[in-house]
Amino acid sequence: MSKMVYAAQAAGVAVALVLCVLIVPSQAVIPGVTGNSFNLTARAGYLSAPDGATIYAWGYGMDGGLMQYPGPTLILQQGATVTVRLRNELPPGAGNVSILFPGHSVTASGGVAGLFTQEAPPDGVTTVTYTFTAAQPGTYTYYSGTKPDLQVEMGLVGAIIVRPAGFNPSAPKAYGHEDSRYDHEYLFLLTEMDPEINNCSEIGAGVDTTTFFPVYWFINGRSAPDTMFPAGAPWLPHQPYNCMPRMRPGEKLLMRMIGGGRDLHPFHYHGNNALIIARDGRLLESAAGVGADLAVSNFTIAVAPGETVDAIFEWTGANLGWDIYGHEQDIDNEPLGWSDGTAPKGPEDVDHNDDGVFDSVPLEANEYAPDHGKPFPVMLPEQQEVAFGGQWSGSPFLGVLDALPPGEGGLNRFGGYFFMWHSHNEKEMTTNDVFPGGMMTNCIIEPPGTPIP
Repeated sequence: MSKMVYAAQAAGVAVALVLCVLIVPSQAVIPGVTGNSFNLTARAGYLSAPDGATIYAWGYGMDGGLMQYPGPTLILQQGATVTVRLRNELPPGAGNVSILFPGHSVTASGGVAGLFTQEAPPDGVTTVTYTFTAAQPGTYTYYSGTKPDLQVEMGLVGAIIVRPAGFNPSAPKAYGHEDSRYDHEYLFLLTEMDPEINNCSEIGAGVDTTTFFPVYWFINGRSAPDTMFPAGAPWLPHQPYNCMPRMRPGEKLLMRMIGGGRDLHPFHYHGNNALIIARDGRLLESAAGVGADLAVSNFTIAVAPGETVDAIFEWTGANLGWDIYGHEQDIDNEPLGWSDGTAPKGPEDVDHNDDGVFDSVPLEANEYAPDHGKPFPVMLPEQQEVAFGGQWSGSPFLGVLDALPPGEGGLNRFGGYFFMWHSHNEKEMTTNDVFPGGMMTNCIIEPPGTPIP
Protein backbone atom coordinates (compact mmCIF):
# COMPACT_ATOMS: atom_id res chain seq x y z
CA MET A 1 0.00 0.00 0.00
CA SER A 2 1.41 3.41 -0.91
CA LYS A 3 1.89 6.03 1.75
CA MET A 4 -0.52 8.33 -0.09
CA VAL A 5 -3.25 5.69 -0.03
CA TYR A 6 -2.53 4.91 3.62
CA ALA A 7 -2.69 8.60 4.56
CA ALA A 8 -6.08 8.93 2.90
CA GLN A 9 -7.39 5.84 4.63
CA ALA A 10 -5.84 6.77 7.98
CA ALA A 11 -8.02 9.85 8.39
CA GLY A 12 -11.19 7.83 7.95
CA VAL A 13 -9.95 4.95 10.06
CA ALA A 14 -8.88 7.34 12.83
CA VAL A 15 -12.38 8.82 12.94
CA ALA A 16 -13.93 5.39 13.29
CA LEU A 17 -11.43 4.34 15.91
CA VAL A 18 -11.88 7.40 18.08
CA LEU A 19 -15.65 7.00 17.86
CA CYS A 20 -15.22 3.47 19.15
CA VAL A 21 -12.95 4.72 21.90
CA LEU A 22 -15.35 7.37 23.12
CA ILE A 23 -18.17 4.86 23.39
CA VAL A 24 -16.06 2.64 25.69
CA PRO A 25 -14.96 4.06 29.08
CA SER A 26 -11.22 4.65 29.36
CA GLN A 27 -9.07 3.42 32.22
CA ALA A 28 -8.45 6.04 34.93
CA VAL A 29 -6.61 3.56 37.17
CA ILE A 30 -3.52 2.01 35.64
CA PRO A 31 -4.17 -1.64 34.71
CA GLY A 32 -1.66 -4.23 35.82
CA VAL A 33 -1.10 -7.24 38.05
CA THR A 34 -0.90 -7.05 41.83
CA GLY A 35 0.70 -9.30 44.43
CA ASN A 36 4.10 -10.26 45.79
CA SER A 37 4.97 -13.19 43.52
CA PHE A 38 5.08 -13.12 39.71
CA ASN A 39 5.99 -15.77 37.13
CA LEU A 40 7.12 -14.17 33.88
CA THR A 41 8.11 -15.84 30.61
CA ALA A 42 9.99 -14.27 27.72
CA ARG A 43 8.27 -15.17 24.46
CA ALA A 44 8.06 -14.02 20.84
CA GLY A 45 4.94 -12.60 19.21
CA TYR A 46 3.69 -10.03 16.74
CA LEU A 47 2.65 -6.42 17.28
CA SER A 48 0.12 -4.51 15.20
CA ALA A 49 0.87 -1.02 13.90
CA PRO A 50 -1.74 1.45 12.59
CA ASP A 51 -0.19 1.37 9.09
CA GLY A 52 -1.16 -2.30 8.82
CA ALA A 53 2.32 -3.60 9.56
CA THR A 54 2.94 -6.66 11.69
CA ILE A 55 6.15 -6.41 13.71
CA TYR A 56 7.94 -9.43 15.16
CA ALA A 57 8.85 -8.70 18.79
CA TRP A 58 9.88 -10.22 22.10
CA GLY A 59 8.17 -9.53 25.38
CA TYR A 60 7.57 -10.64 28.93
CA GLY A 61 4.25 -12.31 29.68
CA MET A 62 2.59 -14.00 32.61
CA ASP A 63 3.01 -17.77 32.77
CA GLY A 64 0.29 -19.33 30.68
CA GLY A 65 -0.44 -16.06 28.87
CA LEU A 66 0.71 -14.31 25.74
CA MET A 67 3.83 -12.22 25.48
CA GLN A 68 2.91 -8.57 25.78
CA TYR A 69 4.48 -5.24 24.90
CA PRO A 70 5.28 -3.71 27.27
CA GLY A 71 5.49 -6.47 29.87
CA PRO A 72 2.90 -6.75 32.64
CA THR A 73 2.75 -3.67 34.86
CA LEU A 74 3.62 -4.91 38.34
CA ILE A 75 1.69 -3.06 41.06
CA LEU A 76 3.31 -3.54 44.47
CA GLN A 77 2.86 -2.37 48.05
CA GLN A 78 5.64 -0.56 49.89
CA GLY A 79 7.48 -2.87 52.27
CA ALA A 80 6.49 -6.07 50.45
CA THR A 81 9.08 -8.74 49.69
CA VAL A 82 8.70 -9.38 45.97
CA THR A 83 9.67 -12.50 44.03
CA VAL A 84 9.84 -12.57 40.23
CA ARG A 85 10.57 -15.86 38.47
CA LEU A 86 11.69 -15.78 34.84
CA ARG A 87 11.76 -18.48 32.15
CA ASN A 88 12.94 -18.01 28.57
CA GLU A 89 10.91 -19.48 25.70
CA LEU A 90 12.48 -17.32 22.98
CA PRO A 91 14.08 -19.00 19.96
CA PRO A 92 17.61 -20.31 20.61
CA GLY A 93 19.14 -17.55 18.49
CA ALA A 94 17.82 -14.92 20.90
CA GLY A 95 20.20 -16.14 23.60
CA ASN A 96 19.85 -15.65 27.32
CA VAL A 97 17.37 -13.22 28.89
CA SER A 98 17.33 -11.48 32.27
CA ILE A 99 15.59 -8.72 34.21
CA LEU A 100 17.03 -5.64 35.90
CA PHE A 101 15.01 -3.71 38.50
CA PRO A 102 16.52 -0.18 38.79
CA GLY A 103 15.92 1.47 42.17
CA HIS A 104 15.77 -1.84 44.06
CA SER A 105 18.37 -4.00 45.76
CA VAL A 106 17.92 -7.40 44.12
CA THR A 107 19.08 -10.90 44.96
CA ALA A 108 19.17 -13.26 41.96
CA SER A 109 19.56 -17.02 41.84
CA GLY A 110 19.37 -19.82 39.29
CA GLY A 111 20.20 -19.79 35.62
CA VAL A 112 23.62 -18.69 34.46
CA ALA A 113 25.73 -15.69 35.46
CA GLY A 114 25.55 -12.74 33.12
CA LEU A 115 27.26 -9.37 32.97
CA PHE A 116 24.71 -7.66 35.24
CA THR A 117 22.62 -10.41 36.80
CA GLN A 118 21.55 -14.05 36.51
CA GLU A 119 20.18 -14.99 33.11
CA ALA A 120 17.70 -17.58 31.82
CA PRO A 121 18.85 -19.61 28.80
CA PRO A 122 16.33 -20.19 25.98
CA ASP A 123 15.37 -23.71 27.05
CA GLY A 124 11.90 -22.93 28.44
CA VAL A 125 12.72 -24.82 31.62
CA THR A 126 15.41 -23.06 33.62
CA THR A 127 14.03 -20.57 36.13
CA VAL A 128 15.84 -17.49 37.40
CA THR A 129 14.48 -16.02 40.64
CA TYR A 130 14.80 -12.34 41.52
CA THR A 131 13.92 -11.13 45.02
CA PHE A 132 13.77 -7.59 46.36
CA THR A 133 11.94 -5.42 48.88
CA ALA A 134 9.71 -2.66 47.51
CA ALA A 135 11.24 -0.19 49.93
CA GLN A 136 10.19 3.12 48.38
CA PRO A 137 6.93 4.13 46.70
CA GLY A 138 7.03 5.49 43.18
CA THR A 139 7.24 4.71 39.47
CA TYR A 140 9.91 2.29 38.26
CA THR A 141 10.83 0.26 35.21
CA TYR A 142 12.22 -3.21 34.56
CA TYR A 143 13.97 -4.51 31.46
CA SER A 144 16.39 -7.12 30.19
CA GLY A 145 20.00 -6.70 31.32
CA THR A 146 21.22 -9.06 28.59
CA LYS A 147 22.22 -7.39 25.32
CA PRO A 148 19.92 -4.47 26.21
CA ASP A 149 20.67 -2.65 22.94
CA LEU A 150 18.89 -5.53 21.20
CA GLN A 151 16.53 -7.05 23.76
CA VAL A 152 15.01 -3.83 25.07
CA GLU A 153 14.45 -2.62 21.50
CA MET A 154 12.77 -5.96 20.74
CA GLY A 155 10.29 -5.35 23.59
CA LEU A 156 11.67 -6.76 26.85
CA VAL A 157 10.64 -3.85 29.06
CA GLY A 158 7.87 -3.09 31.55
CA ALA A 159 6.69 -0.83 34.39
CA ILE A 160 6.52 -1.15 38.17
CA ILE A 161 4.33 0.94 40.47
CA VAL A 162 4.93 0.81 44.21
CA ARG A 163 2.01 2.08 46.29
CA PRO A 164 2.97 3.79 49.55
CA ALA A 165 2.31 2.19 52.93
CA GLY A 166 -1.24 2.97 54.04
CA PHE A 167 -2.35 3.66 50.46
CA ASN A 168 -6.00 4.70 50.32
CA PRO A 169 -7.55 4.20 46.84
CA SER A 170 -10.35 6.62 47.75
CA ALA A 171 -7.83 9.42 48.37
CA PRO A 172 -4.70 8.24 46.56
CA LYS A 173 -1.26 9.74 47.10
CA ALA A 174 1.59 8.45 44.97
CA TYR A 175 4.25 9.05 47.64
CA GLY A 176 2.10 9.24 50.77
CA HIS A 177 2.42 13.05 50.97
CA GLU A 178 -0.36 15.51 50.17
CA ASP A 179 1.80 17.00 47.39
CA SER A 180 1.41 13.71 45.52
CA ARG A 181 -2.38 13.47 45.83
CA TYR A 182 -4.24 12.75 42.60
CA ASP A 183 -7.68 11.90 41.26
CA HIS A 184 -6.69 9.88 38.18
CA GLU A 185 -3.43 8.24 37.12
CA TYR A 186 -2.13 7.21 33.71
CA LEU A 187 1.01 5.44 32.54
CA PHE A 188 3.16 6.80 29.70
CA LEU A 189 5.82 4.19 28.90
CA LEU A 190 7.63 5.67 25.89
CA THR A 191 9.47 3.41 23.46
CA GLU A 192 10.53 3.12 19.83
CA MET A 193 11.41 0.39 17.32
CA ASP A 194 13.51 -0.06 14.20
CA PRO A 195 11.70 -2.77 12.18
CA GLU A 196 14.92 -3.75 10.40
CA ILE A 197 16.28 -5.02 13.73
CA ASN A 198 13.05 -6.90 14.41
CA ASN A 199 12.96 -8.40 10.91
CA CYS A 200 16.56 -9.62 11.15
CA SER A 201 15.86 -11.15 14.55
CA GLU A 202 12.85 -12.99 13.15
CA ILE A 203 14.79 -14.71 10.37
CA GLY A 204 17.87 -15.31 12.49
CA ALA A 205 20.10 -12.99 10.47
CA GLY A 206 22.90 -11.01 12.03
CA VAL A 207 21.70 -7.87 13.79
CA ASP A 208 23.72 -4.65 13.80
CA THR A 209 22.22 -2.43 16.49
CA THR A 210 24.64 0.41 15.69
CA THR A 211 22.50 1.25 12.64
CA PHE A 212 19.44 1.71 14.86
CA PHE A 213 16.95 4.05 13.13
CA PRO A 214 13.43 3.84 14.58
CA VAL A 215 10.33 4.61 12.55
CA TYR A 216 7.74 3.36 15.05
CA TRP A 217 7.04 5.15 18.34
CA PHE A 218 4.80 3.92 21.13
CA ILE A 219 2.97 4.92 24.30
CA ASN A 220 2.40 1.79 26.39
CA GLY A 221 3.14 -0.38 23.37
CA ARG A 222 0.71 1.30 20.97
CA SER A 223 0.98 3.95 18.25
CA ALA A 224 -1.78 6.50 17.67
CA PRO A 225 -4.67 6.16 17.11
CA ASP A 226 -4.42 2.71 18.76
CA THR A 227 -3.36 4.48 21.97
CA MET A 228 -6.99 5.58 22.32
CA PHE A 229 -8.53 2.11 22.07
CA PRO A 230 -9.74 0.63 25.37
CA ALA A 231 -7.30 -1.37 27.45
CA GLY A 232 -7.48 -5.07 26.66
CA ALA A 233 -8.86 -4.57 23.15
CA PRO A 234 -9.15 -8.13 21.76
CA TRP A 235 -7.79 -7.15 18.34
CA LEU A 236 -4.49 -6.09 20.01
CA PRO A 237 -3.78 -9.26 22.02
CA HIS A 238 -0.08 -8.52 22.56
CA GLN A 239 -0.61 -4.80 23.31
CA PRO A 240 -3.11 -4.70 26.19
CA TYR A 241 -2.41 -1.21 27.56
CA ASN A 242 -3.92 2.00 26.23
CA CYS A 243 -3.31 5.67 27.07
CA MET A 244 -6.42 7.88 26.94
CA PRO A 245 -6.25 10.45 29.79
CA ARG A 246 -9.57 11.89 30.95
CA MET A 247 -10.28 14.30 33.78
CA ARG A 248 -12.69 16.98 34.96
CA PRO A 249 -11.77 20.63 35.64
CA GLY A 250 -9.88 21.10 38.89
CA GLU A 251 -8.95 17.46 39.26
CA LYS A 252 -5.35 16.26 39.55
CA LEU A 253 -4.08 13.85 36.92
CA LEU A 254 -0.91 11.92 37.78
CA MET A 255 1.32 11.25 34.77
CA ARG A 256 3.63 8.28 35.44
CA MET A 257 6.24 8.57 32.68
CA ILE A 258 8.98 6.08 31.78
CA GLY A 259 11.77 6.30 29.22
CA GLY A 260 11.56 2.69 28.09
CA GLY A 261 13.72 2.74 24.97
CA ARG A 262 17.08 3.97 23.66
CA ASP A 263 16.03 7.53 22.75
CA LEU A 264 15.08 10.59 24.78
CA HIS A 265 11.49 11.67 24.15
CA PRO A 266 10.28 15.23 24.90
CA PHE A 267 6.64 14.63 25.78
CA HIS A 268 4.38 17.65 25.40
CA TYR A 269 0.89 18.09 26.89
CA HIS A 270 -1.35 20.86 25.56
CA GLY A 271 -3.67 22.79 27.86
CA ASN A 272 -1.42 23.66 30.79
CA ASN A 273 1.92 23.09 32.44
CA ALA A 274 2.43 20.04 34.63
CA LEU A 275 4.20 20.02 37.99
CA ILE A 276 7.06 17.50 38.08
CA ILE A 277 7.00 16.10 41.62
CA ALA A 278 9.30 13.07 41.43
CA ARG A 279 12.07 11.44 39.43
CA ASP A 280 13.29 7.86 39.51
CA GLY A 281 10.94 6.91 42.33
CA ARG A 282 11.95 9.74 44.67
CA LEU A 283 9.86 12.77 45.62
CA LEU A 284 11.59 16.05 44.76
CA GLU A 285 11.96 17.26 48.33
CA SER A 286 14.75 19.09 50.11
CA ALA A 287 14.37 16.97 53.25
CA ALA A 288 12.46 13.84 54.14
CA GLY A 289 8.80 14.49 54.83
CA VAL A 290 8.60 18.13 53.69
CA GLY A 291 6.84 17.32 50.41
CA ALA A 292 7.69 18.19 46.83
CA ASP A 293 9.17 21.61 47.60
CA LEU A 294 11.64 21.17 44.71
CA ALA A 295 8.90 20.43 42.18
CA VAL A 296 9.28 22.04 38.75
CA SER A 297 6.53 23.36 36.47
CA ASN A 298 7.05 22.72 32.77
CA PHE A 299 5.13 22.41 29.49
CA THR A 300 7.23 19.52 28.15
CA ILE A 301 8.98 16.67 29.97
CA ALA A 302 12.16 15.31 28.41
CA VAL A 303 12.03 11.66 29.44
CA ALA A 304 15.50 10.11 29.23
CA PRO A 305 16.16 6.40 28.60
CA GLY A 306 15.71 4.42 31.81
CA GLU A 307 14.31 7.44 33.69
CA THR A 308 10.94 7.71 35.38
CA VAL A 309 9.14 11.00 36.01
CA ASP A 310 5.94 11.69 37.96
CA ALA A 311 4.02 14.88 37.23
CA ILE A 312 0.67 16.37 38.29
CA PHE A 313 -1.47 17.98 35.58
CA GLU A 314 -4.42 20.24 36.42
CA TRP A 315 -6.84 22.27 34.28
CA THR A 316 -9.62 24.69 35.23
CA GLY A 317 -9.73 27.04 32.24
CA ALA A 318 -8.09 29.73 34.35
CA ASN A 319 -7.23 33.00 32.57
CA LEU A 320 -8.88 32.10 29.28
CA GLY A 321 -10.79 35.37 29.59
CA TRP A 322 -14.24 33.88 29.02
CA ASP A 323 -16.66 31.60 30.80
CA ILE A 324 -16.00 28.04 29.62
CA TYR A 325 -19.52 27.00 30.68
CA GLY A 326 -21.34 29.85 28.90
CA HIS A 327 -22.93 31.24 32.06
CA GLU A 328 -24.94 34.39 31.54
CA GLN A 329 -24.92 37.50 33.74
CA ASP A 330 -27.78 39.43 35.28
CA ILE A 331 -28.10 42.64 37.26
CA ASP A 332 -30.70 41.24 39.66
CA ASN A 333 -31.29 37.62 40.62
CA GLU A 334 -34.45 36.26 42.12
CA PRO A 335 -35.88 37.41 44.45
CA LEU A 336 -35.86 40.83 42.78
CA GLY A 337 -35.62 44.15 44.54
CA TRP A 338 -32.18 45.61 45.02
CA SER A 339 -31.94 47.11 41.52
CA ASP A 340 -35.05 49.29 42.01
CA GLY A 341 -34.29 50.07 45.66
CA THR A 342 -37.14 48.06 47.13
CA ALA A 343 -34.88 45.45 48.78
CA PRO A 344 -31.26 45.07 49.73
CA LYS A 345 -28.85 42.84 47.84
CA GLY A 346 -29.28 39.24 48.89
CA PRO A 347 -26.85 36.32 49.15
CA GLU A 348 -27.91 35.23 45.66
CA ASP A 349 -26.46 38.43 44.18
CA VAL A 350 -22.74 37.66 43.87
CA ASP A 351 -20.20 39.37 41.63
CA HIS A 352 -17.87 36.41 41.08
CA ASN A 353 -15.52 38.11 38.64
CA ASP A 354 -15.53 41.55 40.30
CA ASP A 355 -16.74 43.43 37.20
CA GLY A 356 -19.67 45.18 38.88
CA VAL A 357 -22.25 42.84 37.38
CA PHE A 358 -24.05 40.28 39.53
CA ASP A 359 -24.09 36.78 38.11
CA SER A 360 -27.24 34.84 37.35
CA VAL A 361 -25.91 31.36 38.13
CA PRO A 362 -23.55 29.97 40.77
CA LEU A 363 -20.02 28.78 40.10
CA GLU A 364 -19.38 25.26 38.87
CA ALA A 365 -17.11 23.08 40.96
CA ASN A 366 -13.50 24.27 40.56
CA GLU A 367 -14.55 27.01 38.15
CA TYR A 368 -12.13 29.93 37.74
CA ALA A 369 -14.21 32.70 39.36
CA PRO A 370 -12.69 35.77 37.62
CA ASP A 371 -13.95 34.47 34.24
CA HIS A 372 -17.43 33.60 35.47
CA GLY A 373 -20.08 35.09 33.21
CA LYS A 374 -17.62 36.59 30.72
CA PRO A 375 -18.91 36.19 27.15
CA PHE A 376 -17.13 34.23 24.44
CA PRO A 377 -14.73 36.80 22.94
CA VAL A 378 -15.52 36.37 19.23
CA MET A 379 -18.49 35.71 16.97
CA LEU A 380 -18.42 32.17 15.64
CA PRO A 381 -18.84 31.84 11.84
CA GLU A 382 -21.95 30.36 10.35
CA GLN A 383 -21.98 26.58 9.87
CA GLN A 384 -21.78 26.83 6.09
CA GLU A 385 -18.53 28.77 6.40
CA VAL A 386 -16.49 26.24 8.40
CA ALA A 387 -15.12 22.71 8.19
CA PHE A 388 -15.91 20.52 11.20
CA GLY A 389 -13.51 18.37 13.17
CA GLY A 390 -14.73 15.07 14.52
CA GLN A 391 -14.39 16.26 18.13
CA TRP A 392 -16.31 19.53 17.64
CA SER A 393 -19.41 19.42 19.83
CA GLY A 394 -21.14 22.28 18.04
CA SER A 395 -20.39 24.67 20.90
CA PRO A 396 -17.30 26.33 22.42
CA PHE A 397 -18.69 25.73 25.91
CA LEU A 398 -17.75 22.76 28.09
CA GLY A 399 -20.51 20.19 28.40
CA VAL A 400 -22.68 21.67 25.64
CA LEU A 401 -23.70 19.56 22.63
CA ASP A 402 -25.12 21.93 20.03
CA ALA A 403 -26.53 21.52 16.54
CA LEU A 404 -24.24 20.11 13.84
CA PRO A 405 -24.90 19.38 10.17
CA PRO A 406 -25.83 15.77 9.37
CA GLY A 407 -22.80 13.47 9.44
CA GLU A 408 -20.49 15.95 11.19
CA GLY A 409 -18.89 15.67 14.62
CA GLY A 410 -20.14 12.82 16.76
CA LEU A 411 -16.88 11.90 18.47
CA ASN A 412 -17.29 14.11 21.52
CA ARG A 413 -19.65 12.16 23.73
CA PHE A 414 -19.98 14.59 26.65
CA GLY A 415 -19.01 17.93 25.12
CA GLY A 416 -15.44 17.87 26.43
CA TYR A 417 -12.29 19.70 25.39
CA PHE A 418 -9.67 17.65 23.54
CA PHE A 419 -5.97 18.38 23.95
CA MET A 420 -3.42 16.48 21.88
CA TRP A 421 -0.58 15.06 23.99
CA HIS A 422 2.43 13.90 22.01
CA SER A 423 6.17 13.78 21.48
CA HIS A 424 7.65 17.17 20.63
CA ASN A 425 10.00 15.45 18.20
CA GLU A 426 7.49 15.91 15.40
CA LYS A 427 8.72 12.90 13.41
CA GLU A 428 7.68 10.75 16.38
CA MET A 429 4.05 11.71 15.68
CA THR A 430 4.17 9.52 12.58
CA THR A 431 3.85 5.82 11.90
CA ASN A 432 6.64 4.89 9.50
CA ASP A 433 6.70 8.48 8.16
CA VAL A 434 2.91 8.79 7.86
CA PHE A 435 0.97 11.32 9.95
CA PRO A 436 -1.06 11.01 12.16
CA GLY A 437 0.34 8.29 14.37
CA GLY A 438 3.23 7.44 16.63
CA MET A 439 3.73 8.76 20.15
CA MET A 440 0.45 10.63 20.42
CA THR A 441 -2.89 10.54 22.20
CA ASN A 442 -5.63 12.91 23.39
CA CYS A 443 -6.38 14.17 26.89
CA ILE A 444 -10.07 14.96 27.31
CA ILE A 445 -11.28 17.56 29.81
CA GLU A 446 -14.79 16.35 30.57
CA PRO A 447 -17.52 18.55 32.10
CA PRO A 448 -18.33 18.22 35.81
CA GLY A 449 -20.39 15.15 36.58
CA THR A 450 -19.13 13.11 33.64
CA PRO A 451 -18.43 9.50 34.69
CA ILE A 452 -14.75 8.58 34.55
CA PRO A 453 -14.29 4.99 35.78
